[in-house]
Amino acid sequence: MYRFLLCSFLVSVLFSCKPKNIESQDEKVIWEAYNDSAQVAESKDNENPRMRYKFIQSKVLDKNEVFLPLYDEVSQFTEAQYERMKPLVLEQDIPTIQSHIDHGTFTYEDLVLFYLHRIYKYELPNNTTLNTVIALNANVLEEARQLDETKEIHHPIYGMPILLKDNIGTSEMNTTAGAIALKENQTDDAFIVERLKKKGALILGKVNLSEWANFICGVCPNGQSAVGGQTLNPYGRRMFDTGGSSAGSGTSTAANYAVGAIGTETSGSILSPSSQNSVVGLKPTIGLLSRTGIVPISSTLDTPGPMTKNVTDNAILLDALLGKDEADYKSVSAEPGILSAWMNPESLTEIRLGVMKNLMERDSIYASNVDALREAGAQIVEFEPEDIPLEGFTTLLNLDMEQDLPAYLKSQVKNKDAVKVESVEDVVAFNQQDSLVRIPYGQARLDGILADTTSTEQFERIKTDLKESGRAFFKIMEEQDLDAVLSINNYHAGYAAVAEYPALTIPMGYRTNGEPRSLTFIGKPFSEAHLLRIGKAFEELTNVRKIPELYKD
Repeated sequence: MYRFLLCSFLVSVLFSCKPKNIESQDEKVIWEAYNDSAQVAESKDNENPRMRYKFIQSKVLDKNEVFLPLYDEVSQFTEAQYERMKPLVLEQDIPTIQSHIDHGTFTYEDLVLFYLHRIYKYELPNNTTLNTVIALNANVLEEARQLDETKEIHHPIYGMPILLKDNIGTSEMNTTAGAIALKENQTDDAFIVERLKKKGALILGKVNLSEWANFICGVCPNGQSAVGGQTLNPYGRRMFDTGGSSAGSGTSTAANYAVGAIGTETSGSILSPSSQNSVVGLKPTIGLLSRTGIVPISSTLDTPGPMTKNVTDNAILLDALLGKDEADYKSVSAEPGILSAWMNPESLTEIRLGVMKNLMERDSIYASNVDALREAGAQIVEFEPEDIPLEGFTTLLNLDMEQDLPAYLKSQVKNKDAVKVESVEDVVAFNQQDSLVRIPYGQARLDGILADTTSTEQFERIKTDLKESGRAFFKIMEEQDLDAVLSINNYHAGYAAVAEYPALTIPMGYRTNGEPRSLTFIGKPFSEAHLLRIGKAFEELTNVRKIPELYKD
């Protein structure tokens, strides 16, 4: 058990006391593991099966190793500096933050320290941690100082601290996908990380996720991984689902731990945690963003995407990720207009939106937002969605992952002496060696991959049929010349996934118990700039996002 530094994190100033002087930096202790059994017991009868926890605290992650390398520098950032910057940074968009830096109010280094201060303030105490930040870039402050010395004209993402879902490769930190089998996995930068760095973005750290991007166990909690533990929702720790699989990207963005985060989606993994954490999430058209260097489920459906506190930042972050990747067979060159989308909101009087009658009847928040759009002049077309089955969806994921994971392990892992798995079969066998720690919820989905006997011919037919089914579900867009179809959270993420359509989810309100809800705009292929302009107009009309109450200070 880790030794405990008797230093109260309950006082208003996080760094009012420091670790006692110990000769070796490695021996300092700023965090102590705790017994989570009482919290686990409280969850066993939760009405939501995905919130019946078997563990909350990671059994393998020592937060001292994560937070100590930057601790001394962060502890020198005073509470007075933090309070001075708070109204200038907290919940503010990128152009506003850049304006303050341009005027010399604070520096990029100060900005990084501000976010690190918040991370240390909330993630070290066990009563406020979201178990979301699981790695930090030890070089980030030096990188920020270097950017402060450069005064060239630059992309708006320049100097902005960004967090990465831990299935996205970056050279500074391991890429685990939340799995102990990949705990030591070292890679080069993923293609999208290269794009971010080229434009001057600062990679602040890695965040937790549903292990293997939610393709390991059956009905298990969102946001849990053997490496990172159980991610918790800042709007209600152990009250509300985090959504998955980009749980850490959603929770960290909601809590203002960075300007934004990158998530990934196969089916709902950006939309769900964005909605559950009241942030803006964009699942792009398949091919708009490269997947090279990202731990895969499905080369057919996988895509990264931006998760931010507002539409403005989403457009800026999306633009910073763009680029045609010759190593990704689906990669395309982007259409223009994404970067400037936030400056040109669509006139709602010129927008035609498809609205699902069944959602109008069962969800009052959805209905009230549709009414607000109608009153603002949007043309609303109500329709009854068809019940179209997505037959073979799991088979598609099974066969893709069976092929795509070995390809990733062969091409991306640099230290194969430490990462000894080469296939799904190897991962399954590795996990079975210590099932209590490595697979506390089992690995039914990985077992399903090994049991799948679908032929190559059948597989190709399934992919074709699923794409046709997804596009048939949204045929109303063509029939009624719609700009988008409105959904809730990730309700229709599966159809958007197989159709390869983009989807943008934006906060639309909160239930009476405080749980976030979001309105999801599903558009035609490569209509991201148009969706962002519509989204900006909706955001300006409603402006409902609020910071989680427990993370306002």
